[in-house]
Amino acid sequence: MFKPGKYINNITGLQFFQLFRFGILFLISIIFSKSALKQGEIGIYETFLLIAGGVSFFWISGIIQSLMPLFRNQVPARSTSKDDTGILFNSALLMLSMSTMVGIFVFLVNDYLAGLLSLHTSSVPYIKILVAYIILSGPNNLIEYIFLLKNQSKNIVLFSTISLTLQLLCVTMPVLLTNDLGYGLYGLLAVNALKFLFLIYLIRRYSKIQVRFDLIKKHLHLASPLIFSIFLSGSASYFDGFLVSYHFDEARFAIFRYGARELPFVVLLANAFSNAMIPEFSTKGTQLAAFESMRKKSKKLMTVLFPLSILFLLTSKWLYPVVFNPDFLPSAAVFNVYLLLILSRLLFPQTLLIGWQKTRAIMVSSLIELTINVGLSVWFIQTMGIVGVAYATVIAYMVQKIILIAYLWIRNEIHPAKYIPISSWIGWSVILMLVYAGVNIWIW
Repeated sequence: MFKPGKYINNITGLQFFQLFRFGILFLISIIFSKSALKQGEIGIYETFLLIAGGVSFFWISGIIQSLMPLFRNQVPARSTSKDDTGILFNSALLMLSMSTMVGIFVFLVNDYLAGLLSLHTSSVPYIKILVAYIILSGPNNLIEYIFLLKNQSKNIVLFSTISLTLQLLCVTMPVLLTNDLGYGLYGLLAVNALKFLFLIYLIRRYSKIQVRFDLIKKHLHLASPLIFSIFLSGSASYFDGFLVSYHFDEARFAIFRYGARELPFVVLLANAFSNAMIPEFSTKGTQLAAFESMRKKSKKLMTVLFPLSILFLLTSKWLYPVVFNPDFLPSAAVFNVYLLLILSRLLFPQTLLIGWQKTRAIMVSSLIELTINVGLSVWFIQTMGIVGVAYATVIAYMVQKIILIAYLWIRNEIHPAKYIPISSWIGWSVILMLVYAGVNIWIW
């Protein structure tokens, strides 16, 4: 296997994976927008991904995030030997069980989903492909994190490059050759079947194959608050999609989905950084260094990501018609609002709490965030249209981070300056808001 190089470590490897995955999905969207597919067909593809993600994102993230401190507490931090406890096998078994139940659930309620999403059909299009995709893709999310836990950062880069490039080819080429979206979805399913076989290989290589209900129970106990909190927090974005789909047709929904995209250099690098730092806060003897590392590295992220966000604010009106087509120009206004999410994305109080296995505060703050997001989305969509939904998301996300920062300060006596470069964050935030206001006044 590969040995980590000078510039590739667990953090940068996971960041590369997240960034490259977004890039591939974004490139697929561009290719579809320039193909013979109509906006309504593109909307069906986006709805396919919306349903698959909406029923899976919370338990996938909760199980993976809870796996990292659980694994570190039982397996030596630098161990490259086989996992004799069977944590990886039982985690994969847990994820496969969850994805199967979710897939069956979607199949049983697909008529209701079609009505809820105003699809103008009696059932969700390509329902059988969707169910199979949900079942296979859920456990496949473990692959990169197995490499992370085994400190094989270069393999994260290698695997993500190969698998995502294959996904790009298998999804877009059939559509371009046949002008039939169904063949592209079959290609997506085929790639996930290959990834599932590779996951089986990794589990057999790195973990003891033994069903341990005590481990599954312990994992679920640790994951449950995270699953619930991620569901509360993340379901707001899916609620936004459902809300727009309910109020508008497939074409308008496609415009919203093409605009409701955070800058990948922000959300993906920030999330990967947060996930990679969790084991550092869950390993005894490394927490003091972890505070300093988080503060310094988050400052570096700000120095890079805030200027990029400002650049896209200034150019999105001209980029969207070129990258997609002129029909998607209204998406740029939604995209500009989502760029403001960098204000909350580059604050990481949740990383400390997950590493310390104190997830109740995250759950409570997520409930507050969801309540604010849903309430404001329903209100704003009637007064500002689809852009109002984006504003509601920005406000709700910021409120949640403020709650978690206050909790760490009051209950744990962890001053924000210990892990947040406060002056850098304030300075860049003021500049970003001024640019956003100027763009709305002089450009739009």
